[in-house]
Amino acid sequence: MRDIIKLEGISKQLGKREILRDVSFTVKQGDIFGYLGPNGAGKTTTIRILLGLLQLTSGKATILGEDVSRDEARRKVGFVLESDGLYDNKTAEENLWYYARIYGMAKPAERIDRILNLVELWDRAKDKVGTYSKGMRQRLALARAMTHNPELLVLDEPTAGVDPSGQIEVREVILNMAYKEERTIFLSSHNLDEVQRICNRIALIDRGEIKLYGELEQLRREMSGNKVEIETTEAITEPLFSELKSLSHLGLRERKDKTLIFVPQEGIRVPDIVSLLVRRGVEIEEVSRKKASLEEIYSAILKEVEPS
Repeated sequence: MRDIIKLEGISKQLGKREILRDVSFTVKQGDIFGYLGPNGAGKTTTIRILLGLLQLTSGKATILGEDVSRDEARRKVGFVLESDGLYDNKTAEENLWYYARIYGMAKPAERIDRILNLVELWDRAKDKVGTYSKGMRQRLALARAMTHNPELLVLDEPTAGVDPSGQIEVREVILNMAYKEERTIFLSSHNLDEVQRICNRIALIDRGEIKLYGELEQLRREMSGNKVEIETTEAITEPLFSELKSLSHLGLRERKDKTLIFVPQEGIRVPDIVSLLVRRGVEIEEVSRKKASLEEIYSAILKEVEPS
């Protein structure tokens, strides 16, 4: 897969303050890439550099092989930032025609119809944007970002302030853009559940440095700590729970109603645990390897780097 975004040791200094420090990662063609971190971590600065709004202090940043400072790179990017860039007194169609002219599109009518269908706003195309809900505005902002048919979409908190049903609709649009339109998505978000649902790769930044980077599912497996979850048909009795806790090699960590969570020592197989439970008369409903959630990964990484 082609490199769509490539950051190589980029740094950004404002006065004596170092905002980014040796940041490196790659976003591949077809990725929905989640960019995570607390407030002030450097996410917005990274986005401004990608969009050519800030100059690097050092390092190299490219989009599809073009330096981010060049117009050739900017033309390949669509973006939705904190402001949706929409005009309340214009209809959805008029907004998109306006941006089509800015991008110098000769015959944009067919493209506008296509993206209004993509974001499911064809039935409100002639309504003024001032009458739209927050979720509808965000979907139209995504359409605006797609007007000139860019290869990369840069999205900064696209569901912030949107109600739960609207968030679902916005996520569906993002997924359609990624898979039906075959666009690469760079998504900065504080919504960890959203990122876990739709992103395949992530980077976590804190205090200007990348703390974690890679395939999300692989990171979840690696950070799970070999957890095994066993669901039983009935709640475990206290005497049996005490017995299992006393067998330290099983690594019983937690009991939640009818679920037991183990982190077994090396050499202890899942069938060994299951056999022991069955011998004790326990009926087992399901056995699964428990992957760490993105929230657990995020908390663990940031806890590691907290100042003492």
